[in-house]
Amino acid sequence: MFKRKRASKTSVVGLELDPGHVAAAEVHVNGSLTLQRGAVAHLRPGVLRDGDVTDPAALTETLRTLFEEHDLPKRVRLGIANQRIVVRTLDVPVMEDEKALLAAVRLQAPDQIPMPIDEAILDMQPLGTVQTVNGPRSRVVVVAVRREMVERVVGAVREAGLELEGLDLSAFGMVRAVDVVQQAGRAVLFINGAGLVNVAVANEAGCLFTRAAAGGIDAMAATLSERRGLTFEHARQWMMHVGLVTPLDQLDGDAELVAAARSALDEGVHQIADTVRNSLNFYRMQESAEAVDRAVLTGPCVDVPGLPERLSELLRMPVEAVTVASDEGVADAGRLTVAAGLAVAERP
Repeated sequence: MFKRKRASKTSVVGLELDPGHVAAAEVHVNGSLTLQRGAVAHLRPGVLRDGDVTDPAALTETLRTLFEEHDLPKRVRLGIANQRIVVRTLDVPVMEDEKALLAAVRLQAPDQIPMPIDEAILDMQPLGTVQTVNGPRSRVVVVAVRREMVERVVGAVREAGLELEGLDLSAFGMVRAVDVVQQAGRAVLFINGAGLVNVAVANEAGCLFTRAAAGGIDAMAATLSERRGLTFEHARQWMMHVGLVTPLDQLDGDAELVAAARSALDEGVHQIADTVRNSLNFYRMQESAEAVDRAVLTGPCVDVPGLPERLSELLRMPVEAVTVASDEGVADAGRLTVAAGLAVAERP
């Protein structure tokens, strides 16, 4: 699942599948990662449900149209996020041979992974040797995904005429896209709220934990759309216009619609905060958990005025709004950030 090779340039397109959109990004790497160009296509509700493909034909058609209209290279590194993906950090005896390490992980996996191992695709990401109360151990992040889920999404991608270079977790792409872990020197909390709320904890060694849950900016737009009879796109536009900063009586537009947009945003940011807190509490229960006191927010949420600041208040920790660095003229960097990180196999 994790293809790890270093390259200064890439013709591989990072492709993120989110319940609300698909995003494709080309990048160039020169010491750091920069978004060169990208494209986003919104998905109608129901094509992906909680990250799982429920309408493969519709997804295939969306991907085929997106790549043809924007003349994007057909080699892709695919990122997925799903509430049923299981990620655990395990400590096993120190060993240098990767095959032996994987064998040791498979031996422990049945006790740690809440799904039948024979129905799962299992992979790992080594984090190096750590000192524990039992002496030095090799620490690995283990990922388990149901085989049927992977087969559905891979089938839809290949039917669109795309060549699959690799399969990754969207959370890993999120961490690779923005160069903040090295600067922080300690574990950082990453949050992306689009069609799902995708949460990750990472340090300099890599991603330590990730979890996805329902919610995000698209859930807020759906709420506003249902309450006011708006199209999904109009609901998004109203939320960007209203935001969480400007007093309601100073905003242009129908007063009831403005108030409804603010209400949907207020409810939505509280839901994101609850999801993040629950995920962080789950991570902190792990024996190998590191202290986390700083968060990074990326994705379309960063474009909502005041949302990062409100989330910071609710989480009671600094929250920095960050998007991938991009060339001049590249739009929608928030939605393209995860896809940009997926375009490379490891951190620049």
